[in-house]
Amino acid sequence: MAPHATLPPLRGRVTPDAPLAAFTWFRVGGPAEWLVRPADVDDLLLLLRDLPETVPLTVVGAASNLIIRDGGVRGVVLRLGGRGFGEVVVEADGIIAGAAALDAVVAEHAAAAGLARLEFLSGIPGSIGGAVAMNAGAYGREVVDALDWAEVATPEGLLRMTSADLHFAYRRATLPVRGVVVRARFRAQPGDAATITAEIAKIRTAREASQPVRARTGGSTFKNPPGHKAWALVDAAGCRGLVRGGAQVSELHTNFLLNTGGATAADLEGLGEEVRARVLANSGISLEWEIKRIGEVAA
Repeated sequence: MAPHATLPPLRGRVTPDAPLAAFTWFRVGGPAEWLVRPADVDDLLLLLRDLPETVPLTVVGAASNLIIRDGGVRGVVLRLGGRGFGEVVVEADGIIAGAAALDAVVAEHAAAAGLARLEFLSGIPGSIGGAVAMNAGAYGREVVDALDWAEVATPEGLLRMTSADLHFAYRRATLPVRGVVVRARFRAQPGDAATITAEIAKIRTAREASQPVRARTGGSTFKNPPGHKAWALVDAAGCRGLVRGGAQVSELHTNFLLNTGGATAADLEGLGEEVRARVLANSGISLEWEIKRIGEVAA
């Protein structure tokens, strides 16, 4: 990519050859050719409008469900920050949250306001933008069950899209080309604040008991195939505790990969592919990655 002149004049932060590993839950990966953190929605719209189509654009949220490969990411990596995109507004029957707001924080705002039906967000690691983009879910509910609308920045301007417009499916939404979620409204209903808070505590306790939440890990590695649980297929294939380099399949929950300290992205992705091969050989089922893998393999 050509030097800075390729990018429009932005008010936000633009960093060349920017390290990305520290942003990710796995703590692995190479640098971004350019890391762009827009100041606000107008800044983002300017970037999307004027960035040449030949320049790759990759959106990174909380990076809780992401492996960035060791060779880094070409073009522009876009990261929305809390200052311009993290506001949470409580309404009588719902919550409007910026894309950078953490899912768990939105659940807490709802609880404090006595709004029910958003407790499931407390069980999803990540931010609202990513949750909408992948129809994230946990504990029996998904984004599609609660979303009223999402505002999506595009090269043509700002769109307000309903659930129907987004064509939600299992762990997937259909966004416009170069569309970036900037905020979303979730429906809720009045409830008892103490009951809602207790349900969130119950979800957190269940997560901590069953998932390696304090390790260098991501979200669920593989999608659940129809009629099956990915963790059970991985376990049945003998992969619990399987190691490759500094990467390991969690002993606590086999649908989680761990960076035990010195893993590379190649270790993690390679281990995931080994697990997929073993599951296919054992059960005949081909697991589909839920964790996104982006960027270039190191030379």
